[in-house]
Order: sequence, then structure tokens, then C-alpha cells
Amino acid sequence: MTQEPQHVVKRTRMGGLWIAVGSFAVVLLLLLIFILENLHRVDVTFLGAHGHLPLGVAMLMAAVLGVLLVAIPAAARIVQLRATARRHRRADADLAAGQARQPVAHAGAEGQRAPR
Repeated sequence: MTQEPQHVVKRTRMGGLWIAVGSFAVVLLLLLIFILENLHRVDVTFLGAHGHLPLGVAMLMAAVLGVLLVAIPAAARIVQLRATARRHRRADADLAAGQARQPVAHAGAEGQRAPR
């Protein structure tokens, strides 16, 4: 019995993008349904400001603000880590370039140390 070769399709970034787009569409649809089912008006008070909003919108705004409370410091930390990594890469490149330019010195017969 001969076995036919199996063709394996590798995952691509575009395939992953389509999965992400589909997932986001489902989440947005669920959020829209949530908001439309919670249209009861509620009183909202924040730091002296008063207003009336649909319950679903008020909860969505609270969730978005909660995400921002996490995302903004996380983004700042990522920028800080990238800057540190960039500095280290530059220092390593400068060190490697400096070593490449210096001639190799050997210790003399008297045990003198080679200059650094």
C-alpha cells in the first residue's frame, strides 16, 4: 500500500491576523448585544460631575478606563526596557569595535601585563 504525501500548510502572520480580526468581531458583537440589553438609564456621579447614561455604556466606560489603568503603565515599562536594551546593544557594539581596533599585546618575558 502506498501512502500519499501529506501537505502541511504552515501558519502565517496573515492567517493569525484573520483569526484576531474574527475574534475581535465576535467580542464587539457581544459588547453591542450587552449594551443593547442594558439600556436602562442610571445616574452616574464622578468627582462632582453628574450625568445620566445607559447602564451598558457606563459599564463599558468603566471597563475601558480599567484597561487604560493597566495599559498605560505597561506601555511605559516596555518603552523603558527597549531604551535600556538599546543602550546595552550600543555599549556592546562600541566595546566590540574598540577591541577590534586595538592591536593584540603579549606579555613580555618579565611577566609584564599587557595594556588594556
